[in-house]
Amino acid sequence: MTTPLDALPLRDDLRGRQPYGAPQLHVPVELNVNENTHPIPEDVARDIIERIAASLLTINRYPDREFTELRQALARYLGHGLTEANIWAANGSNEVLQHILQAFGGPGRRVLGFPPTYSMHSIIASSTGTEWVEGERDPGYQISPETAVRWIEQTDPDLVFFCAPNNPTGTPLPLETIEAAYEAARGVVVVDEAYEEFAPAGTPNALSLLPGRQRLLVSRTMSKAFAFAGARLGYLAADPAVADALRLVRLPYHLSALTQAAAVAALDHTPEMLAMVDDIKRQRDRIVERLGELGYEVWPTASNFVLFGGVDDPEALFEWLLARGIIIRNLGIPNHLRVSAGTEAETTAFLDAMAEYTAR
Repeated sequence: MTTPLDALPLRDDLRGRQPYGAPQLHVPVELNVNENTHPIPEDVARDIIERIAASLLTINRYPDREFTELRQALARYLGHGLTEANIWAANGSNEVLQHILQAFGGPGRRVLGFPPTYSMHSIIASSTGTEWVEGERDPGYQISPETAVRWIEQTDPDLVFFCAPNNPTGTPLPLETIEAAYEAARGVVVVDEAYEEFAPAGTPNALSLLPGRQRLLVSRTMSKAFAFAGARLGYLAADPAVADALRLVRLPYHLSALTQAAAVAALDHTPEMLAMVDDIKRQRDRIVERLGELGYEVWPTASNFVLFGGVDDPEALFEWLLARGIIIRNLGIPNHLRVSAGTEAETTAFLDAMAEYTAR
């Protein structure tokens, strides 16, 4: 007989909550969780397999606890004068964010976010006993420097979380907003740049703001641009003291030798891996243009996904697409749905289905 959850001595603040749960339905066209749907090039995959095979020969030993080679590779990739001392990594950016909240949040502390934003920010806050407080965005899902400062002054948070570009709206975040928030905040400012590689070429990012700002943390992931979602590798760049703080809360040997080997191999093939990004951006722009032609309200995006409104019944459209082997995301934003940019064939299948649905 199954024991009901309520019968367990669960923490009071977790009762009644729901776990993170994007639908895991395997259909021909999966465009619901912002994955990079392009396959890894075969020659890159072979090299990754060879590196993993080599690491298996010493798998009886614990991995490098400091993941030194990986941190060096990530620093080279990011540039901006960063070194391995500036880098931290974990099993996906969610674990990076968990480490941050374990070290700088916790009971009696609060984190300020600006919904609609990445849902795991508030979920991880809850799991670490950190109070989640919500600021309001400007029209068009923007956050101006003045708005950020106003909410920081009103809530006095220990941490401030931004998404740049924002998930689920795709909205860019001006560097001026980050600078103003940092000056106004007494605690840590975290900029989640999971989708930064999909921004227009030449767009400045938060890494340029790191010098002299020891409380600024910039989180990234290999899940999106590097098509590495299944490998689970997230990382951040910050002042070296931040990595020292995160060592206090991480579990020993938290990054497996296999993960480290795979990630280093992928980073050695950065040009081939990032070649996929240009095509994804083309497919994203196709979605923006075509949905606009079909009469939907399409929000500006600097990510690999598109939020669109003007949907009379989002759940009905979601189910209609699903019945045709296409899954996108219903996030609960009234009259809106979100779709990830896929391959050319996947994007075409989605757009053709949308044209059929709209013409009914």
